[in-house]
Amino acid sequence: MRKLWLIALLLLPAAAPAQQQQDFSKVEIKVTKVSGNIYMLEGQGGNIAASVGDDGIVIVDDEFAPLADKIAAALKNIGVTDKPARFVINTHFHGDHTGGNVPFATAGATVIAHDNVRKRLETGGPGGNGGSIKTQNEPQPKAALPIITFDEDVTVHLNGEDIRALHFPAGHTDGDSIIFFPKNNVVHMGDDFVRYGFPFIDVASGGSVQGMAEACEKVAAMLPADVKVIPGHGAISNLDDVRAFAKMLRETTAVIEKALKAHKTLDQMKQEKILAPWQKWNGDFVSTDAFIETVYNSLTGTKGPFIKHN
Repeated sequence: MRKLWLIALLLLPAAAPAQQQQDFSKVEIKVTKVSGNIYMLEGQGGNIAASVGDDGIVIVDDEFAPLADKIAAALKNIGVTDKPARFVINTHFHGDHTGGNVPFATAGATVIAHDNVRKRLETGGPGGNGGSIKTQNEPQPKAALPIITFDEDVTVHLNGEDIRALHFPAGHTDGDSIIFFPKNNVVHMGDDFVRYGFPFIDVASGGSVQGMAEACEKVAAMLPADVKVIPGHGAISNLDDVRAFAKMLRETTAVIEKALKAHKTLDQMKQEKILAPWQKWNGDFVSTDAFIETVYNSLTGTKGPFIKHN
């Protein structure tokens, strides 16, 4: 169901119409304790990480606006604090991760994100993998925009922990942040690491397969072996899962690079099924052919609009 929702969201023209066509009344918020006072919330959209303590609550991503009350109730039901969310950190700008910005900000939370998240939320524009996956992101209202933005990194000191958001350029998008909870040995990868198969890389919004692989490799090198990994979508994971994901990205990229050097066209690559050895990654959302398009467009620079950060 989560996979099908993601497909619907990204193929519809905008997040707002997508919300209107979904029955959020049936969505239940599942809460899983990850480590210490860090929890993962799953509903409809991207995974939420939450630091819950006496100082209040920090959440990473916030799914969709109609789910905000359910998310807030789930956080309260954890039983640690009655205080509302004080901070929301967006891992990137897509609506299934930022749709709740308005209600959480209206309730008093401060939204934090990379500079490019604010720019893309404010301006909107086309997105997609440069091929068969096309999206249209509508400009968002002022209340949805991050109040605090950063270029490289920012740290929130709350609940006895230094919660660090670190920018990784040109991965899933050009505004990706990976969020570290060092005291509790947890990391939220955003959509630079997902568990639904071949990843959606928003090439038109500054993403690239090379940047996504590099983000996964750098994170794997930075963290202890027993770290708990929250993916953008899917079950709680470990570093072996991240390494396997990065290995797939590097191997498939190498195959398509070789085909490009042999002057093969995109259609030839699809017809020859050059990614057949990685067929297990084929998904309902991103098919093998769609991923060939993604890597091809990443390597050839077919990106569409690109917003650079200063």
